[in-house]
Amino acid sequence: MEKEIIFVIEESVEGGYEARALGYSIFTEADTYEGVKKMVLDAVTCHFDEPERPKVVRLHMVKDELLPV
Repeated sequence: MEKEIIFVIEESVEGGYEARALGYSIFTEADTYEGVKKMVLDAVTCHFDEPERPKVVRLHMVKDELLPV
């Protein structure tokens, strides 16, 4: 059993947020950051049975930003 699972959160090109788990085939999305956090918890609950479910979900927010020089 893993103690934690890590999700990479990125802003979607279409708007909203996308989240994908590192090392697992789990992907979800939502219109708001608060919404994607709820969707991540729901996805983890659905993906793992209780004994194998990680105890902690770590969210890693990635933001691309271009700065003109």
